[in-house]
Amino acid sequence: MRKALIIILSLMMLILGLVGCSNEDKKKEVNNNSEGKYNIVDTKKVEDALKDDSWVVVDTRLNDAFNGWKLDGISRGGRIKGAVDFSANWLKVEVDKEKVNKEEVLNEALETKGITKDKNIVLYDANGKDSKEVADYLKGKGYNNLYLYDVNKWSDDEKLPMEKYKNYQLIVPASITKDIIDGKKPESFENSKNIKIVEASWGEGKTSYAKGHIPTSFHIDTDEIEPPPMWMLADDETLKKVALKYGFTKDDTVIITGEEQMAAYRVATVLRYIGVNDVRVLNGGTMSWTMAGYELETTSNKAIPVEDFGGVIPGNPDVIDTMEETRKGLKTPDKFTLVDNRTWDEHIGKISGYSYHDKMGRVPGSIFGYAGKTDSISLDYYRNIDKTMRNANEFLDLWKKQGIDTTKHLSFMCGSGWRVAEIYTYADVVGLDDISIFSDGWIGWSNDPSNPIETGEPKK
Repeated sequence: MRKALIIILSLMMLILGLVGCSNEDKKKEVNNNSEGKYNIVDTKKVEDALKDDSWVVVDTRLNDAFNGWKLDGISRGGRIKGAVDFSANWLKVEVDKEKVNKEEVLNEALETKGITKDKNIVLYDANGKDSKEVADYLKGKGYNNLYLYDVNKWSDDEKLPMEKYKNYQLIVPASITKDIIDGKKPESFENSKNIKIVEASWGEGKTSYAKGHIPTSFHIDTDEIEPPPMWMLADDETLKKVALKYGFTKDDTVIITGEEQMAAYRVATVLRYIGVNDVRVLNGGTMSWTMAGYELETTSNKAIPVEDFGGVIPGNPDVIDTMEETRKGLKTPDKFTLVDNRTWDEHIGKISGYSYHDKMGRVPGSIFGYAGKTDSISLDYYRNIDKTMRNANEFLDLWKKQGIDTTKHLSFMCGSGWRVAEIYTYADVVGLDDISIFSDGWIGWSNDPSNPIETGEPKK
């Protein structure tokens, strides 16, 4: 009897051992630079995780891939539907420590996206590197339930849903820009005949442009489209002269770059207003180029002027709302919303936001739509730490909380058009089409003594 019991127990231990080995075989692991091991999950587990609130699926690739671009050889562009983003690129950004607390910014991003220590976290990439880098970072912060996934397996299965922003191509990755410079015709540029790369910045070319710019690009000083001392948008005749001077025609494809993103977006929206058919911006600006490992050049490139734009100017007047159109729109709040994209202190009239403009307050009827947290050149609520476009769900959620209805016509305003040029483009990327820019903004509105002004906390 005792002998039989020993045999039975031995058999049970053998069976349990086999089961354990079987489970270990299914639980593929990857080494993590001596920091431990992460389990690799399969597609079925990712599908289950997307339906389970105790899990969060995270895209760790460049935000360009999250937006919709086919990068790293992936078969379908876009993201897994339901995933949030936390790019490995953010971990590599060098910041001015006196102005930016990098860890604070990253912690806020983790909290906003629901990437918390109590969750099971699936991190995916397409290159086998990004997800491990983010996993190492999270593990160092005390996260334990970390899993890795190869998104190629998802994209290769046409039955599984991926999503991209409707107009993702409006903001271009550094790698795609490099392909164009190298003479290639990458995704979404197949039919582009005349591609120009332009560096936009405030001031003469001897400033940011001379320090280093994207190869082949020529420089535009933003003062040419918005003359000092008030830096308001120039009249149509002046804009036509600028277009001809720099060789723009309506059939061009133009990629605007810049050390400061706002300048690039400002020039881009003005070119759209003029009537250039295909205008895009380098997502993340010069920073994205250098972080991708590409060299800047210091050779000065000159634009070749033209005598004929090839169409009327402005060819797309709906980009800009005039003062009269804005006054008229404010009278129909059921159809029109003036979105104030300045800081909160500017909106309530605590500060003007500008050294050359002292009037403070807001346009009556405008709705606060966020911009930055500090000054008139900050856009914290719309950018990631690497200056790329923020996950649209996050700023759309901010709008919703403010009562901004995206089914209405949205007219974006700031001081005089810089900040909202970027926000307007992001709204366009998402697919909002009933949008415009009130370019005169607060400066233009408050300089007209016939316009009413409000200050203080808005009434709820």
